[in-house]
Amino acid sequence: MSIPQKPRIMVVANQKGGVGKTTTAINLGTALAAVGEPTLVIDIDPQGNASTGLGIHRQDRGLTTYEVLMGEARLAQAIIPTRIPGLSLVPATVDLSGAELELADRPRRNFILKDALDEYSAHGQNAFSYILIDCPPSLTLLTLNAMAAADAVLVPLQCEFFALEGLSQLLQTIELVKAKLNPTLEMQGIVLTMFDKRNKLSDQVAADVRETLGEKVYTTVIPRNVRISEAPSHGVPALVYDLRCPGSQAYIKLAGELIQRERLRVAA
Repeated sequence: MSIPQKPRIMVVANQKGGVGKTTTAINLGTALAAVGEPTLVIDIDPQGNASTGLGIHRQDRGLTTYEVLMGEARLAQAIIPTRIPGLSLVPATVDLSGAELELADRPRRNFILKDALDEYSAHGQNAFSYILIDCPPSLTLLTLNAMAAADAVLVPLQCEFFALEGLSQLLQTIELVKAKLNPTLEMQGIVLTMFDKRNKLSDQVAADVRETLGEKVYTTVIPRNVRISEAPSHGVPALVYDLRCPGSQAYIKLAGELIQRERLRVAA
């Protein structure tokens, strides 16, 4: 597929932790790259789990999202390749945890990442079809920067009891960002994660979410899978660790479904 002049920027976000957000960012990015859609993952979480999960050791994270937000580096300078062909990364370190205070008095503090991405595209440097931004599991200035810069939000949603309550809060946040910072921000879709077909609660949560949000919920469901959990400790996405496991196959299907949605959106 030819690379668009401007990449489609998606925030992978959920205000609740432990829902498979980073796992989705790195495995969806890997799957998109594998089917010929060059993808950039921007790690904007101080924990740096996306960077670790893509095999970038802390000592190898030279220029990071922190330097980009501080104006000490351009986005193009912070992009590094991963071991997956077609997948690149802007890594993160714990330095980002101090960014909240350092950026508090900056002009356009909510738009620093957007400005960096706009500058990157304006110079004709784009090499990506998709940019996935992995956010912290909370509504912070970092998350606001990501949402202000993005075209759409992709929400991983764990199939558990409190899922709908957390989703309601996130939808309110997205509407607030649309009203105050980014009027074109869209809800790209909801991805049901950690689905356990042996658990009736998973079925009930999935049914409730689909009844509430309809076509916004992806058909593809990410199952609870031990191989997905093991992969980060080996510094590779699940698709590299065990391509045939149910979790990897689900992310491949998810990438196909996302691409199809995006093609329909462009054609509409």
